[in-house]
Amino acid sequence: MHTVAILALEDVAAFDLTIPCQVFAMAHGPDGSPAYEVRVCAGRTVTATAGRHPSFRISSPYGLDDARDADTVIVPGVRPDRAPSPRALRLIREVADRGGRVASICTGAFVLAKAGLLDGRRATTHWMFAGQLAQRFPDVEVDPSVLFVDNGQILTSAGVAAGLDLCLHMVRRDLGAAAAARTARMIVMAPQRAGGQAQFIEHRDPPSNTDHLGPVLEWMQENLDKPLTVADIARRAAMSSRSLSRRFRAQTGTTPLQWLLHRRLQRARELLETTDLSMERVARAAGFGSTETLRHHFSRHVGTTPTAYRATFQSC
Repeated sequence: MHTVAILALEDVAAFDLTIPCQVFAMAHGPDGSPAYEVRVCAGRTVTATAGRHPSFRISSPYGLDDARDADTVIVPGVRPDRAPSPRALRLIREVADRGGRVASICTGAFVLAKAGLLDGRRATTHWMFAGQLAQRFPDVEVDPSVLFVDNGQILTSAGVAAGLDLCLHMVRRDLGAAAAARTARMIVMAPQRAGGQAQFIEHRDPPSNTDHLGPVLEWMQENLDKPLTVADIARRAAMSSRSLSRRFRAQTGTTPLQWLLHRRLQRARELLETTDLSMERVARAAGFGSTETLRHHFSRHVGTTPTAYRATFQSC
């Protein structure tokens, strides 16, 4: 069983702390058994905050040392101006040095940066604190526009609800798309947003049939296997390509073709996990046309080849 340790440092953001607890506790394997052991690790009784105000005091049966052997260590948001303890920084470095996965939610990125884990890496945090993170840690490539950044071993997320996206992304990495979808349903969350999606979204709710784009999105989903262009989608929506792109960005936070690409990748993942179709048939069914195109996009966005992904997740 994969162990996830969540560090409860002083002035930890209460919502950030509970996100990984809920997501990883809800994730189950194909046999219905829990996939993760979740530990909230606190050096002592600490104050949890809601916004800028102390909310309650928490204690845990797990101390900081209980995070030392965890497979994944998560640092929730804390006050950016609070210096993390040397003990916490040593622990985080030790976990990273032995190859453990380390992630932050919101302003937890300041702790990872202080530990030196973000030097030379791309990272994100809540957009309100991105400038401060970049100023204090000039060796970090701060990207304030995305929901989360996955560097493989080191991951960072934007503020508040983006922590849900990051944790579901890690479940997807560990257990596959089907398990991540089951977990999302359990926590009553919409399907996972891609990490590169913008933090600023005017309309975040899933479009319904009453939205102008609702029927168009359903049509695109039903026609993933066809070579759709922006002009094709605009004609279906009965608007100009420029108006379509503007409306699409406002309602989904991305472009029509990027939305289409991520849905095709999701379809490919599902087919690789649940069928024995050849790579050629998977590529056609998911709308990539050829195995070469499927391999290119899959490797770039998923971080592995379709063949390796199937070998890892088909039995999950």
